[in-house]
Amino acid sequence: MGPGRIQPQVHAATQITKENKMDVGILLVAQNWYKDKSDEAVFMDEVEMGVAAEEAGFDSVWSAEHHFDDYSMLPDNFQVLSYIAGRTKRVKLGIGAAILPWNDPLRVAEKSILLDHLSGGRAMVALGRGLAKAEYDAFGIDMNESRARFNESADMVINAVKTGVIEGSGPHYPQQKIELRPAPSPDRPWDDRLFAAAMSPDSIPIAAELGVRMMTFMQFDNATHAGSINEYREMFKKHHGAYPAAPLVQDFVFCHEDPDVAEAMAQQYIGQYFLSVIKHYDFAGEHWRATKGYETYQVGADMIREAGMENAAKGYVQANIHGTPEQCIEQYRERREIFGCDYLANAAFCFAGMPIEESMKSMRLFGEKVVPALKEM
Repeated sequence: MGPGRIQPQVHAATQITKENKMDVGILLVAQNWYKDKSDEAVFMDEVEMGVAAEEAGFDSVWSAEHHFDDYSMLPDNFQVLSYIAGRTKRVKLGIGAAILPWNDPLRVAEKSILLDHLSGGRAMVALGRGLAKAEYDAFGIDMNESRARFNESADMVINAVKTGVIEGSGPHYPQQKIELRPAPSPDRPWDDRLFAAAMSPDSIPIAAELGVRMMTFMQFDNATHAGSINEYREMFKKHHGAYPAAPLVQDFVFCHEDPDVAEAMAQQYIGQYFLSVIKHYDFAGEHWRATKGYETYQVGADMIREAGMENAAKGYVQANIHGTPEQCIEQYRERREIFGCDYLANAAFCFAGMPIEESMKSMRLFGEKVVPALKEM
């Protein structure tokens, strides 16, 4: 974490008040677990879902970055969101996330600024370091270098999008000082629009020190995540003198008017998505213990093996939002009380081979009945 970092604009603690209304977004995954659909068809369905999210009442559309696998086919989320920017007017556009060890920080900064200009200031960018050994291997990058690469690159990107100037003297991304053109808009500060994925104990303090907002995916019970979020908030306050803006919390969601249908679909598809996570990241493997910067993931891998895959999948389903609109609202209400702070609610609706028609119905019902309730909670 190099010297000379631009200090973030700090905020008062995010208290639960009616004035702090919850933003709600969707996440694009583009997972091809279908038996009868081409990659192109799956990808284009997902893009159209992103366009439809604006009309359905959502505040933002986020796109993951993944490569080389049917787990998620989104190799360039800047390109995806630039397309959606041209077909929408209001919805915010979230890079979720740019995996820094796989990308040149100069290009990440340039593309962030371009997306912001193309969308009229609607861009949000999260930074991540990646978890899949298969993706690291395909890029020819040693996974043991991931933390060092992320830290070096994150400093460069954050400073560049804020100042329009990028430079770096580190071993991984040496960069002469140079101005970026087009320059970022001086009328649109980036402070509240930068995030970092913080999914492990060593990622939380780094997100706080960077002065960016936290992005996390629901994997455990609310109380466990509350501990991580509050740890981040206190560390942010220690570094920057005030609490951060609300974190982003990601769920895999199914919503249906019939509670029995909702529960059955959630068990099937959210459970199957959990299995795809285990497969893609080899989360039940033994390599985490020997990979620098990922040792804490071995604890989770050992817990999965101990609990058994079926029980672990059931726990994952319960951690994510699903049910009737009323049930979903109550789950969010309970979570918000446990967290003790506002947060951005993000939902993936299409995954694990769920028919696109069912995904769209779930998203539209959620947008119609859940999103307005969350905003007025």
